[in-house]
Amino acid sequence: MKYDVLVVGAGILGLGHALAAKKTGRRVLVCERSQRPQGASIRNFGMLWPIGQSTGDGQRLALRAREIWDELSCAGQIDVQPCGSIFVAHHEDEMRVLEEFYASKPPGLRLQLLSPEEVLDKSPHIARDNLQGGLFSETEARVYPPQAINDLVEYLEQKSGVEFRFGTTITKVEPGRAVAASGEDFEADKIVVCSGADFEALLPQEFASASLKKCKLQMMRTVAQPDGWELGPHVASGLTLRHYPAFDGCPSIHHVRSRVAEQTPELDRFGIHVMASQAPGGELIIGDSHEYGDDITPFNSQEIDDLIVREIGKILSIARPTISSRWSGVYLKNFAGLYHGREVFPGVEVVNGVGGNGMTLSLAVAEQTVAGWDAS
Repeated sequence: MKYDVLVVGAGILGLGHALAAKKTGRRVLVCERSQRPQGASIRNFGMLWPIGQSTGDGQRLALRAREIWDELSCAGQIDVQPCGSIFVAHHEDEMRVLEEFYASKPPGLRLQLLSPEEVLDKSPHIARDNLQGGLFSETEARVYPPQAINDLVEYLEQKSGVEFRFGTTITKVEPGRAVAASGEDFEADKIVVCSGADFEALLPQEFASASLKKCKLQMMRTVAQPDGWELGPHVASGLTLRHYPAFDGCPSIHHVRSRVAEQTPELDRFGIHVMASQAPGGELIIGDSHEYGDDITPFNSQEIDDLIVREIGKILSIARPTISSRWSGVYLKNFAGLYHGREVFPGVEVVNGVGGNGMTLSLAVAEQTVAGWDAS
């Protein structure tokens, strides 16, 4: 049987391509090596996070992806909770960065600069000591990644007619054809490889020539908080300002980075910045860290977890801070742009490397890929 599109990988980037291709009336097959999605796409905060993206294409794609998530929500397919986000500043230089970012008036973002009192009105569990103020953005939303990914698979399969082959490892791709480890052949006019860090094994030369690095993160989830304990918006500390490219143009970001490097170099060593989101059951998802390339090991570091817990305690007063689960994830980050998208053979494309922005960007990146086919 021949398909119009074969997608390798059922993470959010692969599912996004299946969704975008199916919207254009194409016949779509998704092949996933695992029995269910279990990679980086279900191991994250579930933050839909336009505010962190670079100005220009990054924020444009993030805002479009946010619209697609809303379309899925309005159709009753995915539970998307508009919640907004709040950056909190507990140092003067962090507050200056927020003021500079606010003054730049980034298009498409609805922002509000907050006094300490206004921060506590939005999120009463923010630590009060040395609180300088914050920046609230209305644009952000949350999904619960394991549920959202499973719901999207169900929607694509049962209501859109996308075919799925779970437990099917693709070992070879070439123009018009993909071969599975079982020996099965699949024919397709277009093949899109969205298999996360695994694509190194499928296309090693492409991986070696690309500006991609593997990144490992560590995250945790607390026990459920008591009834009535609500985090409110996603919460990000001033440490997060040094991680996201949206803030690179703020003059005071250099002061933040220098201070952190001097006072807490261990945070830079492990790429730690702290954020929190609340899961549907009341648990808090907290993290995270960033280790790259040869620094990655298969073992989680207790030191990293301890540092994340230490830093989250500086910005949040959590009623029940007991950790119920811990995990790590590995994704690919492109150091030469927003993501890596390239045709490696006629009709065969690799789309990968959205980094830690998969939930935020993927649906719009996929739409852009499919639009490119129609324009050519």
